[in-house]
Amino acid sequence: MKRVRTRPLSAEDRRLWASVARTAVPMKGKRPPALPPEETAAPPALQPAFKESGPMPAPPPAGRRDGQRALKVQPSIERPTKRKISKGRIAIDARIDLHDMTQDHAHQALANFLRQAQVMGLRHVLVITGRGKPDGARGVLKRMVPFWFAGTEFRRLVSAFESAERHHGGEGALYVRIRKP
Repeated sequence: MKRVRTRPLSAEDRRLWASVARTAVPMKGKRPPALPPEETAAPPALQPAFKESGPMPAPPPAGRRDGQRALKVQPSIERPTKRKISKGRIAIDARIDLHDMTQDHAHQALANFLRQAQVMGLRHVLVITGRGKPDGARGVLKRMVPFWFAGTEFRRLVSAFESAERHHGGEGALYVRIRKP
């Protein structure tokens, strides 16, 4: 097997390895390998704990949906509730399939669907995003829908979400709990 070294060992790593290697007993008839000479380098320069403040960066645009903002963690559906949904003891009130939709069209369709579900008093819905390509690349909608749920538009509609069980679409679908109006 070919060994690929991604980066050279730091001085601290070499010192640590040398201390470990000294404790090892060589096999009978073998000499311990020569250790590389230790370098006496100056300690790394200390970085200040904080930078001097400058002008504040501009906030991201309000309508941004590209997933580049930080994802705020939303609570996931509780395990017993997810199990009941999976086994059919809690009904999936409605479902939407976002397959073959562009990102903008899917965003609009999902927003309309969730608003309508909230108005109708539905509690649990299934959102099918698709899994993406079979070569391992994640689908755009599978990646973006959780970011959308973290945004203000959907936070008013969604209280929790979780990946669906295999028979409901697995990693290509989400159980979504609708917030009460």
